[in-house]
Amino acid sequence: MKRTHEQESREAEAFREVGYTTVSRAGVWALVVGFFLLIFAVPVHQLVMQWRSARADGKAFESASWVPFRALPQQIAALRDRSASRSEWLWLANRELQRAMHAFEDALEDESVLGKWVRPKVQSVMSQHLGVGTEQVYVGHDQWLFYRPGIDYVMGTGFMDRARLRQRVAAATDGAVPPQPDPRLAILDFRDQLAERGIELVVVPTPVKPSIHPEQFTRRVPFEHPPLQNRSYAAWIAELQAANIHVFDPAPLLHERKVRTGEAQYLATDTHWRPEAMEAVAAALVDYVTPLLPEGLEERVYQRRTVALSGIGDLALMLDVQRTAEVFPPEPVTVEQVLQEDGQYWRPRDRAAVLVLGDSFSNIFSFEPMGWGEAAGFPEQIAYYLGHSVDRMIRNDGGAYVTREMLQRDLARGVDRLSETRVVVWQFATRELAQGDWRIMPLELREPEPSEFLAVESGDELVVSGRVQDISAVPRPGTVPYRDHILSLHLVDLPDGAEAVIYLKSMIDNQWTAAARLRRGQDVTLRLRAWQDVAERFDAINRSELDDFALQLEEPNWGEIHE
Repeated sequence: MKRTHEQESREAEAFREVGYTTVSRAGVWALVVGFFLLIFAVPVHQLVMQWRSARADGKAFESASWVPFRALPQQIAALRDRSASRSEWLWLANRELQRAMHAFEDALEDESVLGKWVRPKVQSVMSQHLGVGTEQVYVGHDQWLFYRPGIDYVMGTGFMDRARLRQRVAAATDGAVPPQPDPRLAILDFRDQLAERGIELVVVPTPVKPSIHPEQFTRRVPFEHPPLQNRSYAAWIAELQAANIHVFDPAPLLHERKVRTGEAQYLATDTHWRPEAMEAVAAALVDYVTPLLPEGLEERVYQRRTVALSGIGDLALMLDVQRTAEVFPPEPVTVEQVLQEDGQYWRPRDRAAVLVLGDSFSNIFSFEPMGWGEAAGFPEQIAYYLGHSVDRMIRNDGGAYVTREMLQRDLARGVDRLSETRVVVWQFATRELAQGDWRIMPLELREPEPSEFLAVESGDELVVSGRVQDISAVPRPGTVPYRDHILSLHLVDLPDGAEAVIYLKSMIDNQWTAAARLRRGQDVTLRLRAWQDVAERFDAINRSELDDFALQLEEPNWGEIHE
């Protein structure tokens, strides 16, 4: 009994000591004040830094974080003008509020002084010493980097599984139009529309990096292992071939080159293939395409010039580490620039027998702002090996629909890009099979219609003020493997009641511009130029379009915010 009593006494004493702690009044105040100082120090520091920056630039102080909410009253007021029921109006107003809240959160993160100071330091430690990347970039072996959507494509559920297709449709949020997730429907429809005009379609599903180099991500996969693909890939290929669709699959060729030479086929810190691998695929593709072309095409003789250069991959830049070039040294490559008969860089020819639709895999060595040279990309190599004129429609990202949308838009404007085409080569990254929006798009050649929208004449400049009626989405910096982005904007309330569709730079070197923070209902002054004056420089950059297709048919202008 005595032992039990002593044991109970010790337990009771322990509970008393744990459950009751004596803290002095000064200690309590120190903890409370320290907590509130910690909570408020970050936003106060942020506001002070923004105020100092605005004062140094001679501008009025304004936090970009509040822009979405400042424009919200005009957005909601505009909804009242729509012929909608009360319940529909409330739903639309709630959607606008949600968009403003998301934009507010994005702006807070993007303009955070503390975040910009801390993130590169933390990410440097995580990537260099812990082998940890970010939500979008994974660190593999030997400082190789992998884009998460590519890993998800290889390891995820089958993209043709019915449950997966339903899930992708149901996942649409914020009132967005659900994607059409089945690539078979879009490809069959596209083939049939081209066939009506006597045009052959050749599909080129370009393998993502982990398909060819899984050994650089995990040592569980041997070097000689066949290419890894999504579990639906083989069935998808079989269905297309059964439907008599031409499919040129580069994966076996790239795998054979890797095993035979022991050399990398993809860039270590980039999402894309190496130039020599791309050239081998182009040469083999030309052998596949040539029998589909008519005889008697005008021959063209192109020359090539060897250029050695080096670059830092898009994934290394997405990591946002300190001293990126030291952590991920520039990777040397040798590209083969294609030159025309006059010695100038190769240029596409409208209405050529071959039209190449492609994404960033086609653009990587064509478009100098991507950091890997110019005039040496996939369309250029196809033209070189083919010995004929080639047309191209290229845009980074969105290979499932973007280039078809470009073609659809030209036809709807009365520009027949297919008048002389006999073969369309459709190149897209295989990750699009699982993640892309495979919209069905009618290719209708229409007569150009007169328009009352403002279109600046070539060579002219014009400064205008108006109100943002609609604006396309802009990706968060560091979430996509493209350093630059262009948005589309619908501007109203111009002089004489005019309207305009305008393209603006929204992201430069993974940093948002002032245009990226524009919101519906906001007043803005822009300097405009004709889009055709800058299209050759900017048309290949990743661009988001307005949702209203009728606005996409209007002649766009190139704009810059006028201060």
